[in-house]
Amino acid sequence: ARMEFVVNSIIKMHPLALIHPEKISQADREAIQQLTHGHASPEYFVDTLARGIGMICAGFYPKKVILRFSDFKTNEYANLLGGSGFEPKEDNPMFGWRGASRYYDPEYREGFALECQAVKRVRSEFGLKNLEVMIPFCRTVKEAHAVIDEMAKNGLRRGEDGLRVIGMCEIPANVILADQFLEILDGYSIGSNDLTQLTLGVDRDSDRISHIYDERNEAVKRLIAQVIKECRSRNQYIGICGQAPSDSEDFATFLVECGIESMSLNP
Repeated sequence: ARMEFVVNSIIKMHPLALIHPEKISQADREAIQQLTHGHASPEYFVDTLARGIGMICAGFYPKKVILRFSDFKTNEYANLLGGSGFEPKEDNPMFGWRGASRYYDPEYREGFALECQAVKRVRSEFGLKNLEVMIPFCRTVKEAHAVIDEMAKNGLRRGEDGLRVIGMCEIPANVILADQFLEILDGYSIGSNDLTQLTLGVDRDSDRISHIYDERNEAVKRLIAQVIKECRSRNQYIGICGQAPSDSEDFATFLVECGIESMSLNP
């Protein structure tokens, strides 16, 4: 499950807009007051997010639910209510300030704290310990350490009450250094969309070169097979949340033959 789905569809506002309302426009403040029924505070964000996550976890209880922390890109964050005042303008947001790099950054750390509080509430107060978390777009092992430390400061400690921390595997470095990443993570979920873009150097949104984008490319498949093998040899979780198995039965068969543990599919 993706945290940003709950934020986008229910909360609809930038978390920092609730922490620093003085930095947003009068029009955005009024819109937020109307949406929150006058209770525009950080607690509104935590409570609403926790209830949204809790509904998902309760629906699948006692089966595991892996929740990916927010992975909005800067342009998407800017489109949330009150978001424009907190986000830089980037030429290529796809590979900019997103995912793990935001969570320990002083410019977003307070927002990540709210995300952690919501997860902690679901696990501790609601008792839904089937909830696990996932870190997206983690570029380096040092960055993984930084995020896990930031989580701990906010009451989410890996291993405590069975909390597993999964990493997205969507950057070639995640595959190449899997042995190091998996020392501090409890497994991987392959993000084959971004892994393909970064392996082939292709922007899939570019009309000129989108025909080159193909998750079935041999280079991409070798990376995927390699990381599945690494996770299975360590008896750690390995799944995939990319688009490829939904689009190609052959690709789904390839994943099963490699030993994938789970696949996310479009209905």
